[in-house]
Amino acid sequence: MLSIDFIQKNKEKVITAAKNKNRVVDIDRILELDKIRRDLIQKNQKLREERNALAKNKVDDSVKKRGKEIKEELKGIEESLKKTEEELNKLISFVPNVPLDEVPVGKNTDDNVEIKKWGKITKFDFEPKSHIELGKNLDLIDFERGAKVSGFRGYFLKNAAAQLHFAILFYVFNKLIKKGYTPIIAPAIVKGFTLFGAGQFPWGEQEVYKLNDNDAYLAGTAEVPVTSYYASEILDEKGLPKKFVALSPCFRREAGSYGKDLKGLYRLHEFWKIEQVFIGKNDMLEAKKLHEELQKNSEEILQDLNLPYRVLLMCTGDMGEPQVKKFDIETWMPSRNGYGETMSNSIMGDFQTRRLKIKYRNKTGQTEYCFSLNNTALASPRILIAILENYQQKDGSIVIPKVLQSLVGFEKIKALA
Repeated sequence: MLSIDFIQKNKEKVITAAKNKNRVVDIDRILELDKIRRDLIQKNQKLREERNALAKNKVDDSVKKRGKEIKEELKGIEESLKKTEEELNKLISFVPNVPLDEVPVGKNTDDNVEIKKWGKITKFDFEPKSHIELGKNLDLIDFERGAKVSGFRGYFLKNAAAQLHFAILFYVFNKLIKKGYTPIIAPAIVKGFTLFGAGQFPWGEQEVYKLNDNDAYLAGTAEVPVTSYYASEILDEKGLPKKFVALSPCFRREAGSYGKDLKGLYRLHEFWKIEQVFIGKNDMLEAKKLHEELQKNSEEILQDLNLPYRVLLMCTGDMGEPQVKKFDIETWMPSRNGYGETMSNSIMGDFQTRRLKIKYRNKTGQTEYCFSLNNTALASPRILIAILENYQQKDGSIVIPKVLQSLVGFEKIKALA
């Protein structure tokens, strides 16, 4: 969330940022409401000062009469102030973050900028199969029974695919723990304030599964609970940055994706994810260094797996509302004859921490809002698309990436007789 002071001082910049993120905001109404709010607070204060002064006077009929008038006036002002602040806070909650100057302005995916490629595109001397065909031929994935049991986008991972799924999650989790990150298993059931704090609400509410309890939802990423870990707390600057590697199940309605990726493992209602979450100082130079660290981690994972990928700098129209800068990594998927998104890496500035009231006390004793960053280290089973398809062999078998062979206990998924 942007502060009202920032909006006042950077009105045109905020309006432009919202436009570039394809969002409609009413900044004039926000500033009008803020003026009304300030005026009401000033009137409230003056009346309270008058009431305090009145209390020192000798009580007579005029004093009693004025005391009753002040009481009624204060009641009216406080009611107006409450309504004004409710409308103001609601409108501010829809104002997206302002991207950094180096972020390209664009409307959609066509305007993202490719900044790096790694690895050679997999070439086959035979007609390669999709992960859907491989999954069926090798008894690795059952979409039909998955749909029967779970509904649309349901699936069962079986046999070697189930082992591979656990192996890749375990491998990445341990890899990041060795870098000194705090391992955490995050809850998937969260309260509404966490989704608002992360910036999922109000924009992405249609994507979230709501449970029957009054205030319970299923998180679509560990970013939501882990970023909220320090909600309403003041941290010590000496302990920053906090670096977490979090494992959690994830649930998404995919309400905005009708007609997209209807088959296969690419777009699912439930999956597992390892998320990197950093909570750091209010320092953009440091945040950019941490952003590069997160990026390096994700690229190392794909290089360990020897999977070709490319890195995109996301344009304003294809980044989320809370983000000031975002990289996406897309991994080569032969069945798509192209790259598919597997990781995203974002700087949020103090947008999330303002909503969550996460501060730190600096060296001078003053408090500032922290910065937050997050990065998808791995999402499975989506990553299995790239592994199964890129490592398939002419005889119908699939070679296991070397770094995972000791974890699954075999080198190859053999073709069925």
